[in-house]
Amino acid sequence: MAERIQQTDNILLDVKGLKKYFPIQKGLFRRVAGYVKAVDNISFFVREGETLGLVGESGCGKTTASRTIIRLYEPTAGDIHFKTTLFSSDGKPQMVDLRELDKAQMKAIRREMSMIFQDPVGSLNPRMSVFDIISEPLVIHDQATGAEETVVQLLERVGLRPEHMRRYPHEFSGGQRQRIGIARALALHPRLIFCDEPVSALDVSIQAQTLNLLQDLQADFDLAYVFVAHDLSVVQHISDRVAVMYVGKIAEMAGSDVLYNNPLHPYTEALMSAVPKPDPKYESKRIIMPGDVADPSNPPPGCYFHPRCRYAQDICSQKEPEFRELEPDHFVSCHRAEELQLSGV
Repeated sequence: MAERIQQTDNILLDVKGLKKYFPIQKGLFRRVAGYVKAVDNISFFVREGETLGLVGESGCGKTTASRTIIRLYEPTAGDIHFKTTLFSSDGKPQMVDLRELDKAQMKAIRREMSMIFQDPVGSLNPRMSVFDIISEPLVIHDQATGAEETVVQLLERVGLRPEHMRRYPHEFSGGQRQRIGIARALALHPRLIFCDEPVSALDVSIQAQTLNLLQDLQADFDLAYVFVAHDLSVVQHISDRVAVMYVGKIAEMAGSDVLYNNPLHPYTEALMSAVPKPDPKYESKRIIMPGDVADPSNPPPGCYFHPRCRYAQDICSQKEPEFRELEPDHFVSCHRAEELQLSGV
């Protein structure tokens, strides 16, 4: 498990050994025949005001991890500590374990944790006006006084006009709908926002505008982001640090520049080889991984990546690697990380 490093005083979210297993039920009596290990013992932390990119192939557990942390899914195991002043008698921030909070306490915490969803169409109620959508968090948390003024300010801050609040989601483009979702996420002035692939459904030009907007909002409101994506170029652009996931586990985590230039895990190296290069004369040396992604309901023994790894040895199939800090602020889960010389972007 990852050891906590320096600057622990500014850690906002600290996740240790998080697991989320979904039962596989079969037969007439719906007996549990196994589990899908969607998130399988991951540990990471997010500092105040930074962006942690969570990247990996589709189905690797990125979204499930985010929803489990915010307790849209109940965790199977692990600790989720979040820094807040809500339950402090002296007004000083303290780390609280989200798994120990009751329903009322968790509702209070959600004023400080929010989410931007991937689908800008499905995440907005088509029967509610923009005003109702953005003001709904204020109503739920008994802060509806002056809601119209707040909604106007939020709409203007995300690049929409005040008169838009009387319209409905179907009257907007995809990029505008996502801006509405961003405004809703900001309604309660959270400290941490989970961005669940917020630009994957948008055109490339709109992606850039949305990313720039998110970065401006982060500076203005002192936000921390957990940015979930599978587009490596997008993640590099917006993230301070990046965690690479594979089949429910974190393979590697480091600063963005360090990870992209000096990967220590073979899976990270393979992902980096797929990043498009801006030089048309550059001959791509893409690493083709054999086989298929491991089944999270029946993962291989040892390192989950070893059936596809070109550097695998006997130990890789026999013993699960430890997730450890190999260099300052650079964590990796690989038996051979010290001896391999891998290529970055």
